[in-house]
Amino acid sequence: MTHWPLTRDDITRPAYRSLAQGIAAAIDAGSLRPGVRLPPHRDLAWQLGLSVQTVSRAYEELIRADLISGEVGRGSFVKSGPRETVEVPWFRSPSTHPPIDLSMMTPVCLPRIAEAWGESLQRLARTLPHQAMYSFRPRQTMSLYGGMAAAWLARCGLVVPAQRILITNGNTPALMVALMSVAQPGEEIAAESYTCHALRPAIRHLHLRLRGIAEDARGMLPSALAEAARAAHGKLRGVFLLPSGGGPVPRMIDRQRREDLAAVASEFGLIIIESDVTGPLSPRRPPPVSSFAPDRSLYLTGVSKCLSPGLRLGFMAMPDALAERILNRHLSVSWMATPMVAEIAADWIEHGIADELLAAQRNELAARNRLAQKILGDRAIGLPNGLHRWIPLPDGSDEQAILDQALERGVAIAPGAGFAVSDRRPALRLCLGGASLGELDNALSVISALLPNQ
Repeated sequence: MTHWPLTRDDITRPAYRSLAQGIAAAIDAGSLRPGVRLPPHRDLAWQLGLSVQTVSRAYEELIRADLISGEVGRGSFVKSGPRETVEVPWFRSPSTHPPIDLSMMTPVCLPRIAEAWGESLQRLARTLPHQAMYSFRPRQTMSLYGGMAAAWLARCGLVVPAQRILITNGNTPALMVALMSVAQPGEEIAAESYTCHALRPAIRHLHLRLRGIAEDARGMLPSALAEAARAAHGKLRGVFLLPSGGGPVPRMIDRQRREDLAAVASEFGLIIIESDVTGPLSPRRPPPVSSFAPDRSLYLTGVSKCLSPGLRLGFMAMPDALAERILNRHLSVSWMATPMVAEIAADWIEHGIADELLAAQRNELAARNRLAQKILGDRAIGLPNGLHRWIPLPDGSDEQAILDQALERGVAIAPGAGFAVSDRRPALRLCLGGASLGELDNALSVISALLPNQ
């Protein structure tokens, strides 16, 4: 019984348990998705020939199982199910013959990456510091690797003292810590109308609210952010930005727009959470938004998207006023970054490997973006050295049907709906790094043939 809605024939005795099991099975199968509002008790009782008390008891069982939530005055809503319920927009399949996967944003798998790992591991086998093996002190980890973190942030255009940089196990843990430090349950975070897929579940888990802000070709509109802040009456606590090509819509926001957004954040007391997941991958970038409001900005970046997926290391630049709160939140959820991973990153930076890999990624991605431009034309939005392309579809297009047709032809891409906050227009995201150049050529041709006429 995995379908929804249920029928009278689905109910057995005891009825409350049968109803609860039926709803739980529908959640697990995906027939009832997170956020869906369940029928009112009286309506469902009438549909299934049950008493209102029976439906109420079934809902109570589901609330205790943390599958639904009951909100006074609003109703009952699906929370999650026994299966993993974080909605990821990329392709997942146990198939032994996976498709050409353009759904996950990853750097190009250069042979030099494997060589760099081998070289570093051999060096570290001889020189690994005592603290990396035996230290259990988070602040000591920060002091050991703060200089390395500051050197990487300088490559991103942000000069900040080492003592104001938190080192994390990647950008996603840093995002969770940032949100925990900025807002309390019930408060709001603003974001662009399409944003990072990890933001929505993090907001949900922390019982925050996400407010989509209108944008134009240059990014989030400062006037729309100001209007939202006024309307929120103090509930809007922060604004999440992806200004440097890491968002689903790959754009490089210009300097003036960055300054204007920083000014609005300062005027309304908002904390800026600036996520720069691709770091210095795109050259000749404007200064980070955080540089225009350093006393109220959290700047997040990492190395996995531009050097190696396995190098899970992130950095958060933080203002003095929030540093102690952020450090305490990080202690509660992660304790400390993994020293061995930090050692490898430090080794790559010290020996010039990081800059070598960064240059190689830029060159390879430039060639791949030229290929995407040649095959897809202006239908696909991207940056010259970006990791992905975004394809807006004509209104009324069936996004899922195109994804299914592409998968039947051996190509996996990501749906625009996986990144949507307030813009529900159909779109596709395709990533350029995970496949070989020959596979990418074939996959882009498949996608081009499936795109509807504009």
